[in-house]
Amino acid sequence: MLSQNNQIKQIPLNMLVPYHNHQYSLYEGERRDDMVESIRKNGVMAPIVCRPNPDGSDTYEILIGHNRWNCSKIAGLDSIPGIIKEQLTDEEAQTYVDESNLLQRGFNDLKISEQARIIARRYSEMFSQGKRNDIINEIKALNGEADCGKTSGNSREKIGNEYGLSRNTIARLVRISKLSDGILFWLDKGQLSIRAGVELSYLTPHEQDILCNLNTTDDSGNILMKISEAQARDLRVLSADCQRADRELKRNEMLKVLVVEKKKPDKKVSINPTVYKKYFSDKNIEEVQEIVETALEMYFANDERTMSADE
Repeated sequence: MLSQNNQIKQIPLNMLVPYHNHQYSLYEGERRDDMVESIRKNGVMAPIVCRPNPDGSDTYEILIGHNRWNCSKIAGLDSIPGIIKEQLTDEEAQTYVDESNLLQRGFNDLKISEQARIIARRYSEMFSQGKRNDIINEIKALNGEADCGKTSGNSREKIGNEYGLSRNTIARLVRISKLSDGILFWLDKGQLSIRAGVELSYLTPHEQDILCNLNTTDDSGNILMKISEAQARDLRVLSADCQRADRELKRNEMLKVLVVEKKKPDKKVSINPTVYKKYFSDKNIEEVQEIVETALEMYFANDERTMSADE
C-alpha cells in the first residue's frame, strides 16, 4: 500500500473514532454551539490529526480534533479534513492528544483529573524528550504559533516551570493520578478536596473501588458522605496497616471512619461587658463563677416556688 503519512484527506466522519485513551471532556453548552455554528458557516478551517486505527479496522483514530469531529457531526457534515500520521508509537500518539489539549485549552482550564494525568505522564518520561519537543512544535505550527524551542527535563522543578506549578503541586497531581475514576469524579465535581484525594491515593485500587461503591449516591456518581482530609488520612493509615498484615481494608472498616460522629465543641456563655463591669470588675474568675452559681440556684429555686403556688 502507498504511504499516507502526513497526507491531508477528506475523511468520512463515520470512518473516524475517538482515541482509545481519550480522557478529556468535549466542549459543551455555548462553546460547543459556537463551534457548530462556525463549522456550518465556514466549514472546518484546520485539519484534524489522526492515525490508522491500531486495531486493524478500516478506520482512523483521532489524535487532535475530537471537538471538531463531534461538532461536524452535529453540523451535519459527511467528512472532515484530516492529516494522517502513520507508524506512531502509542507514546507518541498520546503526546499528540495531551499537548494539543494543553495548547488549545490551557492547563488551568483542564479538570483536576486531566491535569493529574498529564503531569503523571510528563513526569514518567515515557519517551525521549527530543521527540516530544518535535511533536509540540508541530502542533504549534498547525496552530500558527512560533517554534517553542527546547522544553524542560523531567524533574519536579523543571515540570513546575513548564506548567507554572510548584513542586508540591506537581507531587500532589502525580499522587492524584493514581486515583480511580470514581474518586477522580468527586475531585472534578469539587466534592472532595485535593489534599483528601492525595491521602486516598494510597489505598489499593481494589480498596478505592470498594470506597466508591460504598460512598456513591446513585448512577450519577456523586459522593454520599463527605470525606474530610482527616478521615482520608485515617483510611490511609488503616490501609497501610492492612497491607502490612497482608489483607485489604474492608467495607465495614471504611464505614466506621466515614460515619464517626464528630465531637461537638463545648458551649460557652459570655457575660455582657456592661454587666461584667457593673458587678464583677473587682472579682477574680473563681469569685465570678461562685456568684453566678449562687444567683442561678436562687433563681431556679424561686422559679420552682412560683410554679408550685400557681398550681
